[in-house]
Amino acid sequence: MSATEAEDGRAPGDTESPAALESPAYPPFVRILAVILVVDLVGFGIWSLPALSGASWSVGSIVLFGLAAVCIAWMGYWIVYSRTRLDGDVLTQTWLWNKREDAADVAHLKLVHWRWLDRIVAPRLLVRRRNGAVTWIHSADARLLTGFAERVAARSFPNAKP
Repeated sequence: MSATEAEDGRAPGDTESPAALESPAYPPFVRILAVILVVDLVGFGIWSLPALSGASWSVGSIVLFGLAAVCIAWMGYWIVYSRTRLDGDVLTQTWLWNKREDAADVAHLKLVHWRWLDRIVAPRLLVRRRNGAVTWIHSADARLLTGFAERVAARSFPNAKP
């Protein structure tokens, strides 16, 4: 068995590597809604400036409003640009911090997916690692998440026939 076959879990002699799958982490409707909400909140803030400038503000309240604005814009950015990728036995999602799960480290999986709500609720995978850590990974394409689940199952039950 070659080193590359051992690394990605392929059987000896299997020359075909699994194709990498990638999708946005959230469905288009959710991403569009995030942009609309952030733009609306910015517009409302600008519209409210004359009324807010007349009030007496402490430094703490100005800092709090500023941090809230930064958090709203930052979360909106990541909802729009977050991506999920399945490459071999590794599932990654870009987010505020990158989430990365390897099929070999998974102890338990739970897929949360309502097909009839795909446009507004992103399918997600609850991954519990062997060390007890828990991660939620979202993908607009549920096939990507089920592909990872199949790779975990193949590692857990190597002699099982499909």
